Amino acid sequence: MSEVAEHEEHEAVGEVVEPTGEGLSEEERERRETALAEVRTFGDPVLKSRASEITEFGPELEREAEHMIGLMRDAMGVGLAATQLGAMRRLLVFQAGPDAVATAVANPELEWVSDDLATATEGCLSLPGIVVDVERALHARVRGVDPRGEPLLLEASGLEARVLQHEIDHLDGVLILDRTEREQRKGAMRALREGTTYSPEPEPDPEAETDAEPQED
Repeated sequence: MSEVAEHEEHEAVGEVVEPTGEGLSEEERERRETALAEVRTFGDPVLKSRASEITEFGPELEREAEHMIGLMRDAMGVGLAATQLGAMRRLLVFQAGPDAVATAVANPELEWVSDDLATATEGCLSLPGIVVDVERALHARVRGVDPRGEPLLLEASGLEARVLQHEIDHLDGVLILDRTEREQRKGAMRALREGTTYSPEPEPDPEAETDAEPQED
């Protein structure tokens, strides 16, 4: 296993890129709230269940994928799994950045992940107000099919690789709470029980800690 990289220089990822809703217009905030109302949240048993393989493809699955993409965008997310909407089948959508193409993947499989790892903060639409550190592979190869049943092979790096791993976890019933360190999991669980928010404390900057020079009168 390679040495773990320092925290990546981007905001919380996974699904939530604007977890507080600050800076949004009233219309954007309303769309976000409407979209989030469809998302299952922590405590719902579907979030801890493995989704089933999809065997039928075509217009109906394409419509479902388009609906999921619309919800993902309205919710200010970068990914969404069908299980988060209560549909127990292996379908995910993602758009890792505003300039990226929104993509739907059915029956995704992690074919390969790199030994190079990085730790970054991740949020989740199903865990409102929760952000934790998660270690993931920097590069990943994902194989699946599109909603029409055509084969897909995705070579992903950085944020895109992280989002894909996050969403495939959802389809396997795995949450970011299962991927973070024990103390952060405890803090996040406490916040979920109390209805508050949680994020890890930033690491102290050793360069900012300098001994004060004694002052002469």
